Amino acid sequence: MLGLLAGALGALAFFALLDGWYLVRVPLAVLRARLLLPRVRDLLAEQRYAGRVLPSDLDLLLHMNNARYLREADVARAVHLTRCGVLGALRETGAHAVLAASCARYRRSLRLLEPFEVRTRLLGWDDRAFYLEARFVSRRDGFVCALLRFRQHVLGTSPDRVVQHLCKRRVEPPELPEDLRHWITYNEASSQLLRAEGGLSSVTKDQ
Repeated sequence: MLGLLAGALGALAFFALLDGWYLVRVPLAVLRARLLLPRVRDLLAEQRYAGRVLPSDLDLLLHMNNARYLREADVARAVHLTRCGVLGALRETGAHAVLAASCARYRRSLRLLEPFEVRTRLLGWDDRAFYLEARFVSRRDGFVCALLRFRQHVLGTSPDRVVQHLCKRRVEPPELPEDLRHWITYNEASSQLLRAEGGLSSVTKDQ
């Protein structure tokens, strides 16, 4: 009886003090992608991750709140990078990736119990980061409800070396879309401004 009580209190503390569901969900999604889902050989192929708006996703206006889009995109991105092999290649090269920037456009609300897909694809890479896109598409009518972009910064090696390790050959990165290039330029300008405000050298790099 005491063991059951201790277990219940431990579970309560885990979910009350930590973001427990997120800490459980992401590793489970990665494990499922690694063991149960087919490998995706095309690095640039779109992958789809299904979801549904739950009561816990709602804000006061009764539609999915903006933070949930980022969370669902996190899970879908982890699955995407696992299935196409990038996550494994990072691990094998002793490197890892961190989210350095993101942006989101919200075009139409997702309502309670509405089914949707997160359609994730790798747009390309440069000497420091991978760039990914996630589209939230309503499964009721195919409308793109939100569009998110991510800069996944690679630490410990370069994206080129990760791709070369994965593909066993040198692969030229695809040309990045024009709007993404504008966003990269904005991020660079913002970094320079913040470094100047902090009295840092112009050569000091952000993540």
